[in-house]
Amino acid sequence: MMKPSPPAPSTAPLRLAILGAGWAGMAAAVRAVELGHHVTVFEAARTLGGRARGVALALPDGREVMVDNGQHILIGAYSDSLRLMRTVGVDPDTALLRRPLALQYPDGSGLALPDWPAPLDAAAGILAARGWAWRERLALLRAALGWQRAGFQCDEQLSVADLCAALPQRLRDEFIEPLCVSALNTPIAQSSAQVFLRVLHDALFSQRGGSNLLLPRVDLSALFPQSAARWISARGARVVAGQRVDALHWEAPHWHIDGQPFDRVLVATSASNAVQIAVQSAQAAAPSIANQLHAWAHGAAQLRHQAITTVYAQAAAPAPRLRAPMLALRPGVDAPAQFVFDRDAITPAAQPTRLLAFVVSDSQGERATLQAAITAQAARHLKVQVTPLLTITEKRATFACTPGLQRPASAIAPGLLACGDYIAGPYPATLEGAVRSGLQAAEALR
Repeated sequence: MMKPSPPAPSTAPLRLAILGAGWAGMAAAVRAVELGHHVTVFEAARTLGGRARGVALALPDGREVMVDNGQHILIGAYSDSLRLMRTVGVDPDTALLRRPLALQYPDGSGLALPDWPAPLDAAAGILAARGWAWRERLALLRAALGWQRAGFQCDEQLSVADLCAALPQRLRDEFIEPLCVSALNTPIAQSSAQVFLRVLHDALFSQRGGSNLLLPRVDLSALFPQSAARWISARGARVVAGQRVDALHWEAPHWHIDGQPFDRVLVATSASNAVQIAVQSAQAAAPSIANQLHAWAHGAAQLRHQAITTVYAQAAAPAPRLRAPMLALRPGVDAPAQFVFDRDAITPAAQPTRLLAFVVSDSQGERATLQAAITAQAARHLKVQVTPLLTITEKRATFACTPGLQRPASAIAPGLLACGDYIAGPYPATLEGAVRSGLQAAEALR
């Protein structure tokens, strides 16, 4: 966990350009402004937030509501994200619906933690889990105690499936798999056990409320990036939306963007866009700089990306409310969604929208096929008839968090750094991982 440091003006303010106004870029911008640097943020899109941004959805009755380009959750252990929200004037207590962790299915089976101090909440939730035999509950407790005794460390080459091979099949299917998919966005057979253990430690064993689910009541652009933009603009920084930067020009000792010189540049785009910027910038760079740009781009290009699809569907009236704002679903060949969210339970409206958000991690297949399968899945598992209204697939939503993965470093070349959820660090591709990467990059400015 990064320790929050008090705002301290730099003795040598830098002219800093940040490419990308997603969560990593805006976290870096806020910290850089706190440190006294002169900040300009360039964002290619008109909407701030990157791969975690708000999207308008038109309902059949003519109303327009804000959803997201992908349904996200936060957890209570996201300390830096929550701190930055407060810094820029967002109250997490009103902007987020906080609930104790629950991985329950529509029939009520599964795990639900009480609001107790950690790790007593996890132990109590396991012992009270519905649908599990006593031997299964005790097996999970023994495994958790073993992970704790080992300091939540394991061989870097282990997968989550390897780590949990001794657990009963039901626990692997109904607890480990959905928890792993929600945290690492990668199936257990392909997921890094070490990263999974780090997430378990911070969420379940480090602090009271660390495992709490935090469900955004506002769209993801409003939750942080837009407020961060207003906050830094009020302190002299610039946010330039709708301007794409495809390449940088190096003339020692500065990087130039459209003729503007900058002392430092932070590339806060997606990994694929960062690779493109590095490769194109190398074309006109001196050999020593070009070699560093190509070397970094080669490493970053090795990441394997996975798609996540969110299907926003409206339930037929009168629609029964789900038993919880978020439910796990049992996926299968014809049941692609792992989770469903009741948007009205998260963000109550005067006139209900009856919107449900179905999330498909490691998404594959055509849009029409996914929509048809989810419509059938809702009928079978939720006993609800739904009509898909908007389907969003982020093809490069996340990197595959595999065992022993070598993620790219933040430093690219002199005066040029990268930040984002894919940069080397202990966390998977999450909002908190992006925020912490941005903070670390801002702190590393010299």
